Amino acid sequence: MAFQRKKPAPIGSKAPYPGFIEPALATDIERVPTGIKIFTRRGHDWTHRFRKIPDDAWQISAEGAIVDGEVVAPSEDGSTDFSVLQNELKGRSKKVMIAFDLLYLNGHDLRKLPLGTRKAALKKLIAGTDIQFSESFEVDGRAMFEHAWQIGYEGVVSKVADSPYRSGRGRD
Repeated sequence: MAFQRKKPAPIGSKAPYPGFIEPALATDIERVPTGIKIFTRRGHDWTHRFRKIPDDAWQISAEGAIVDGEVVAPSEDGSTDFSVLQNELKGRSKKVMIAFDLLYLNGHDLRKLPLGTRKAALKKLIAGTDIQFSESFEVDGRAMFEHAWQIGYEGVVSKVADSPYRSGRGRD
């Protein structure tokens, strides 16, 4: 029996490959919002400094993709510390990329889609690679912040669940 496999329907709007996209930046707030999602903190794009990260990204099966993520240097207990990463830029410690958003995929700009849609596509895209997926948690903001503080995390980044991706500082 012969059959033809259907291509999955594209998501986002057709667009040329945009190259560099200015990252979304965190904004300090006085009160922790409720119903937040937790992501890794915002990092700089230092991919060119690490050999493993481009190799991991090469495992992604896509014609073209822009993944928003952060390079981290995990400690033995699994936690991360930005100062360790800064000190290890020339070292040989294990560095991994944690991916938390998908901005562009196979000729389609995804930035106007809701965060949940982008994250679902990202999870499928990096499945089976060494890139780690940053899970989201729909919990009370104060409780998440207190939990992160108690276990020694450096901070909490939250986004509005149905928000589009906006470069620069914003309230989403």
